[in-house]
Amino acid sequence: MMTADPSAPDVAVVRPAARLRGVLRLPGDKSISHRALMLATLAAGESRIAGAGDGADVRSTAGICAALGAQVERVTDDETAATVSYRVVSPGVDGLREPAADLDCGNSGTSLRLLAGILAGLPFRSVLGGDDSLRRRPVARIIEPLRAMGATLHARSDDSLPPLTVIGRQPLHAIDRWTPVPSAQVKSAILLAGLRADGTTTVREAVATRDHTERMLRARGVAVRTERLEGGETGAGDGAVAVSVDGGQSVAAVDERIPGDVSAAAFWLVAGSIHRDADLTLHGVGMNPTRRAVVDILRAMGAWIEESPDATERAADGVGEPVADLRVRSADLRPIELGPAEVAAAIDEIPILCLAAAAAGGTSTIRGAGELRHKESDRIRGTADGLRALGVDISVDGDDLSIRGGSPLRGAVVDSLDDHRLAMTFAIAGLLASGETTVLRPGSASISYPGFFDVLGRVGS
Repeated sequence: MMTADPSAPDVAVVRPAARLRGVLRLPGDKSISHRALMLATLAAGESRIAGAGDGADVRSTAGICAALGAQVERVTDDETAATVSYRVVSPGVDGLREPAADLDCGNSGTSLRLLAGILAGLPFRSVLGGDDSLRRRPVARIIEPLRAMGATLHARSDDSLPPLTVIGRQPLHAIDRWTPVPSAQVKSAILLAGLRADGTTTVREAVATRDHTERMLRARGVAVRTERLEGGETGAGDGAVAVSVDGGQSVAAVDERIPGDVSAAAFWLVAGSIHRDADLTLHGVGMNPTRRAVVDILRAMGAWIEESPDATERAADGVGEPVADLRVRSADLRPIELGPAEVAAAIDEIPILCLAAAAAGGTSTIRGAGELRHKESDRIRGTADGLRALGVDISVDGDDLSIRGGSPLRGAVVDSLDDHRLAMTFAIAGLLASGETTVLRPGSASISYPGFFDVLGRVGS
């Protein structure tokens, strides 16, 4: 159960719960919600987006789409599920206008990186900024390929940190580029710029990253080709892929429904797995093959997760995403070893998976998690510091983590570092820890999951 301290509004106190019960409908998938708004802005005509996430990050994207000339209307669907509907009426990509002021991405790296790709192909000047946290997150990996395509980009601190100035051009040059570190955001920025290029743009990845952008472009009439690469020929691993898009294609307006966010589901899947008396059902969760790694990892650890695919909702969502109901019950977990490929597939869920590892018998290892240092916080340091305060035996060696499971959790004061994933991870830990767990700066959870702490109180009551 959870209470807020009225004298310290940015503090949440979580107490151990005797049992966990509930049927939950999750926020709309944040990654898909961002892309739906952006693609609706590129499409001429009216698009309707149902079940979108209503976190601060998605609102930032909606505000930027409006600043570029689209009409964006937001209607609340269901306060308990933190979803909204959007109606977007756009003049289309050629009718978008130069913004009158800097574009505020808030805390959203997805907004900044993907919109940089879109703006690279628009013949005007824009500045993408955000809050203090976003201004500490590097952007060099998108600057270099977009410059190679012919756009002009500048950032501060030797072109490494926002604000990011983008002076676009039309047409851009098509490129064929390996991404040095697998990143769906970098891939998406290049593909979105490729729509405005004078040929075929190809992004090559050593490990396939989440493919929402490709699926959603195809659903809007854009031909996107994905080819699996042979490791022996490329020097890459067996999971290497090439994704290509031809320039000059138009994005069509569509109506769609956003599936529930699997990253939000991860917190309840871990809570239900490691609590001694839990039975939770999660409705309408997106089960994209490139996003469901957290479910498969937990099952490999021995979690009891029942999956009921919903073919009706999948057919109606308009974005080509598989959807399922998930039921999770208490289980005895085993340790896990995750390498760079598994980490890349579950990058947003690594903090909560570290908590799952803390409840497993034996030692779990997570290798090659360096990308976590470039999120809303340094999540390797933040996860280790917070879990260590809660009694977890966790060590860090470079970008690798080692968690010796089985020690009882004890209540403590833990700092979210204004990072939504850390705030929710530590709150879930508080449901099992002895005594009170005080989470500092819990409001960051609203970045992706408005109402999370209210749901926490209901589930654990």
